[in-house]
Amino acid sequence: MKNRILFSLAAALSLTLSSGVAEARELWTKAKAKTWYDAQPWMVGANYTPATAINELEMWQADTFDVATIDKELGWAEKLNMKTMRVFLHNLPWENDAAGFKQRIDQFLTIAAKHKIKPMFVLFDSCWDPNPVAGPQHPPIPGVHNSGWVQAPGAARLADKSQYPKLEGYVKDIVGTFGKDDRVLAWDVWNEPNNGGGGNYAATPNKNVLVAGLLDKVFDWAQSVDPVQPLTSGVWTGDHWDQNAKLDAVERIQIARSDVLSFHDYSWPETFLVRARQMLSYGRPVLCTEYMARGNGSTFDGSLPIAKKLNIAMFNWGFVDGKTQTRLPWDSWKKPYTYEEPPIWFHEVLRADGKPYRVAETDLITRLAAAPKGVVPAAN
Repeated sequence: MKNRILFSLAAALSLTLSSGVAEARELWTKAKAKTWYDAQPWMVGANYTPATAINELEMWQADTFDVATIDKELGWAEKLNMKTMRVFLHNLPWENDAAGFKQRIDQFLTIAAKHKIKPMFVLFDSCWDPNPVAGPQHPPIPGVHNSGWVQAPGAARLADKSQYPKLEGYVKDIVGTFGKDDRVLAWDVWNEPNNGGGGNYAATPNKNVLVAGLLDKVFDWAQSVDPVQPLTSGVWTGDHWDQNAKLDAVERIQIARSDVLSFHDYSWPETFLVRARQMLSYGRPVLCTEYMARGNGSTFDGSLPIAKKLNIAMFNWGFVDGKTQTRLPWDSWKKPYTYEEPPIWFHEVLRADGKPYRVAETDLITRLAAAPKGVVPAAN
């Protein structure tokens, strides 16, 4: 591992120029995907950012990489029987310090393995601020949900195809370095790629067309370094995921090229069940990589038992209340909660001190995670 961690930026760019799509491994067969999934425990976890980081840049940059907090919080996750975490990376830390970034990823994986957690890493993301800037990040905007989260690669790099070789180098180096590391669960190549962005930010012109063109390449780049872990990208909007004619160009790529399928659902349990069955209709393992927005009808109580019966892995949004402020609802972008807290928390499992926001939720997570696959044990 040490030699791979010290893989230089120059070597990564050389790999970019010398590796062709012809070398890429093929999409996993349904049988191979099933074999991989059958070997995993039922996976339950969260989308994880340490409480001390406002976004994925602050999480991973050298000056703010908070080992002590990560260790403490993943220890809390272990006590809940959580087996995985979905963790966002970013191309900018790699562009600025590839060797250091990989060393920090390795350190994170060591901490996670200590707590029996195998993370899924996310390479790119289309949500929130389209103009990421490396270096110190601004403090949270009072009362606003996810007020500092940044997109990757961001609007400028997305629109400038001369930047794509750097993105290719990032994908091939990161996936190539950790693609045979048994501490890594899977690769989510792009989070909600056809998301307009959200918040009060300016829209990125022609975004969906640009993303559709780049997403296919990202799958190619990741496949080309032959990872032993599956690749995926989750659909998140619409109601007819099992009908190809009703999918947009991005969704068709997501479903056609994912080794294991994934989706997001922040709605009532009856809607979750419909969407889950649509995804299962493809005959591949299914992971729900985002859910749980209490004020929107998506709860642990409603969705988690359904997923356990259907053997769908579950990653709720948010773990410990912190600088992302995602205990606050989406509408806080229009009406910040500066004078009082919302009636209920939107996301997050634990308070800043590690105590559960709602004990019944953590009891449910712990009980379901301890039971055999497909079994939903009764409450004590």
